[in-house]
Formats: sequence, structure tokens, C-alpha cells
Amino acid sequence: MKKISIFGAGGWGTTLAVILANKPDLTVTLWSPFKNEVAAIVKDAENRNFLAGIKIPASLTVTSDTAQALSSELLIFAIPSEYLRQTLRTIKKVNSDLEQKIILSVVKGIEIKSLKRPSEIIREELGLKPSNIVVLCGPNIAREIAKGLPAVSTAASSDIKSAAYVQKIFEHTPLRVYANTDVVGVEIAASLKNIIAIACGISDGLGFGTNTKSALICRGLKEMARFAKAYKVKEETLYGISGLGDLCTTCFSPLSRNRSVGEVIGKGKALGEVLNGMKMVAEGITTVKSVYKLSKKFKIDMPITKEVYRVLYENKPAARAVKDLMSRPLKTE
Repeated sequence: MKKISIFGAGGWGTTLAVILANKPDLTVTLWSPFKNEVAAIVKDAENRNFLAGIKIPASLTVTSDTAQALSSELLIFAIPSEYLRQTLRTIKKVNSDLEQKIILSVVKGIEIKSLKRPSEIIREELGLKPSNIVVLCGPNIAREIAKGLPAVSTAASSDIKSAAYVQKIFEHTPLRVYANTDVVGVEIAASLKNIIAIACGISDGLGFGTNTKSALICRGLKEMARFAKAYKVKEETLYGISGLGDLCTTCFSPLSRNRSVGEVIGKGKALGEVLNGMKMVAEGITTVKSVYKLSKKFKIDMPITKEVYRVLYENKPAARAVKDLMSRPLKTE
């Protein structure tokens, strides 16, 4: 019996816990730092805040005991990027001897202060080798997978054996996993697509159609490719599961948090008002700050990202942002 722990009881963390707990060869623990959240999930046999209507298997252990969760051989981190570093520091105080474990990050985003990717933060805080760390990203709407609907994702690690280990863990679940070695490319693609999803949501909120959304997706993918080139990652990663695949799902799905945030902003709500009414985290809101900083630092042309940043953080009217994008100087494709 392999022991697995998921740190973070949001929608995605709970989904992973549910589908893995249904495998007879795994012992699965779901960890939350909040005792009241743990008590509610145990009592209701359901995570009503983040995954309402999905039954928690009786075989799944839910706990706030960090030492108990750290006893597993595979540790999955499903913590929002802005809280990842502090969570890792808390964990390290309990157990700093993690060198024999595989760490799987399903975190999407780029930390605002350090401008680092999740796997970089994990390495920095836990002092692990790159071969200990795997990242998992793809077109994965949590509720669909929790309901047993088929989906795919990419597990990437500098050590293909570590990626294959994670791939095997998810065998015979609704999530088919492909192995990859382009960690940087997978994390960058997974982070940047959330910005384009916000842009697509703004388009929906303004009442625009499919033509507009398709334009944002194809030109947004171009921005992602320019950004990825600065990091010398494989361009084909952007056209794979964690890139184009995730981009399409996040931009079109009504269940996408980032698209939904953009939609209400396109309808006229201010960002602060939107954030006050949200339980879940839309990673693109903070990621756009980091990517905007990096695009200026590396002089990368990212007009959609720039306009999303201005709408979110400089109170630029969304309709004006669209007008400015459409009136940019003409160019070849």
C-alpha cells in the first residue's frame, strides 16, 4: 500500500484526494491547516465549501495533523501559490527530513515578490534535489474529474523516473497522466494561461462573441510563446496538454475561476469587490502582476497581459482596453 498525502483541501486538492482514495492500493490523507474545516468535511462526508455534492470516500483520512500527513511517501501540494512558501516553512518545522520523498506540485502561478515558480519555491524551502520534485498541470476542471469524467494531465520532472512514478499513481483513475521532462515549460504554460482566461472572461462580460474569444486565445498563445522563449523552454510544451490544452479549457469553461473573475469584471465590478465575494483563489489575479513585471524586465511584447494588468490594477475600463488592443499598429502574423 503506497501512502499519499495531499496538502490543501481546496477544490483541486479534494478532487485528487477523492480519485486516489478510490484506488484499493493507496492509503490517502487530505490535510488542511484549519481544524474547523477538517471537522466539517469529516462530519458532512463532503467538502461543501469547495466541492459540494461530491462524496468523500470512507477510506480517505482528513486531518490537520502535519506530522501524520508527512508520514506518506508521496506529498502532493495543492496550496495557492501566494500561500505556498509559508506552508512549506510550517511543514519543515515539523519534519525537515524529506529527501527520500517525492513531492508533487499541482500549484499554478508565479510568486509576486520573488518571481519564482512553485517548483523553485519548493526546492528553496525544503532543500530538495530537482529529481525529488514533479509538477502536474493540464486542462483539469476539478468538479468534472471528481465526478469521474475523463481528463488528461502532464507530470513533469527533471528525472523521468519521478514523472513516471506519479504517472503510475494516477493509473486507473479518471485522470490519464503523460510524463514529461520540461518542468519550466509546463509551469510557465500553466501559469500564463490563467491571464488569458481572465481576458476571455472580460470579453464574455462585455458581451463579445466566439470570434473575440478565439482571437484572444490564439494571440494569447503567441504571448505565452514569447515569454517561454525568454526562459529557453521547449516550444512544443506550449502546444501540448499543459499549454494549449489547459488554455482552451480555462478560457471556455463556465467552471473556470479565472474566466469567471474576468466575466464579472467585464460587467463592471471592481477587483476588490470581486475578491471579497470569492471563497476560491483565481491564480491569474496575482500571476498577472508577476508576469507583467517579468515582461518589462525581459522586454517581452505582451499586449493582452498588459491590458489585463491595467484593467485589474489601474482601474482602466475594460471596453477601453479592448479598443486599445484593436487599434495597435498593424503587423504581420
